[in-house]
Amino acid sequence: MCWSVCSGAAAESQRVLLAGDATIKNNTGFIKSPLSQKRLTQDSVELYCEAIGNPIPEIQWWFEGNEPNETYAQLWDGARQDRVKINATYNLHSTSTIYIANLTRDDSGMYECRASNDPDRNHLSKSPKVKWIRSQANVFVIERDLLPCSPLHLCPMSVGLESGVCGSVGCAECWSDLLGFGRIEGKLEEHSGIYECVYKTSPDITGQVNVSVPPQVMAYKKSEHGNEGDTGVLTCKNPSFPPVSFWAWYRNGQEVSAPIINGSGRYIIKSSGNKTELRILKLNIEEDTGDYHCNATNSYGSGSAVVNLRVRSRLAALWPFLGIVAEVLVLVTIIFIYEKRRKPDEVLDGKRCLGLNLSGEAK
Repeated sequence: MCWSVCSGAAAESQRVLLAGDATIKNNTGFIKSPLSQKRLTQDSVELYCEAIGNPIPEIQWWFEGNEPNETYAQLWDGARQDRVKINATYNLHSTSTIYIANLTRDDSGMYECRASNDPDRNHLSKSPKVKWIRSQANVFVIERDLLPCSPLHLCPMSVGLESGVCGSVGCAECWSDLLGFGRIEGKLEEHSGIYECVYKTSPDITGQVNVSVPPQVMAYKKSEHGNEGDTGVLTCKNPSFPPVSFWAWYRNGQEVSAPIINGSGRYIIKSSGNKTELRILKLNIEEDTGDYHCNATNSYGSGSAVVNLRVRSRLAALWPFLGIVAEVLVLVTIIFIYEKRRKPDEVLDGKRCLGLNLSGEAK
């Protein structure tokens, strides 16, 4: 329904009522008032207003921008290049809704809902006896691309939360308020990752901060053991951010040595993101024992770690058993020698005892 038609019809009905009954009261009040809102550019906003009175009051929408010298201006249906839509109904009371599409920064400001049932409220020269009643709401329009979320704004960046919640403030204030102006404890490399600052608007605005460092490579095991003829597996990982873009393996850490090529000889390399794995088929004691370097590279630099590989002979598993057998043999030998030395003396003692008994019987 057109706003001008609604306004004229409401005003005309009010004049008729007032003319017919001079005792009708002009008291007007709001049942519902518009609420302040926060929005992003290119979004839309809707404000609602509801008033009651006898006669039924007329509702108008006015706007005052944020510029210092800007004054209130009335809004109408189709204003701002047809981005403004106003709907009103007048039944038992007055209701009006203003809808603004494709918001820009210029739409930020104070929106005012005005209601009046005075017959002279729209008179050009005569002042109304009853003033317009007013209810105001602020609309904040935030630019999508103006989120001050970067490590520079977080100097020094607070850590301890993977995501934060704050109001319409900068990310630096957001993190400081949440964490009490906390500072990084330890090295920056230990806290690399993706952090978020969430502006509690409707909808929420999320700013992202990337704390990026060179790869912090770690060996899954600094020393690996394998049996000759088996498959040896060496593993390295990178817990830091951003992920590794390229992995390389080197033998014995020689500066001029060529990297190990995947699929060459007995080597198989499997790399995925922040993890790499080197498999060596049919381990050989003489050829494969030694240090292996895993090197990682990302857009911020490179890092490496060392894994020592020890290859054991297949007989190594028998060494504990052979040791036990050797100990048993030594013990048996000692007992045998001891018994060997003791038997001649025991035999002589037996003959002497026998001779004494025979001589005693002869007497």
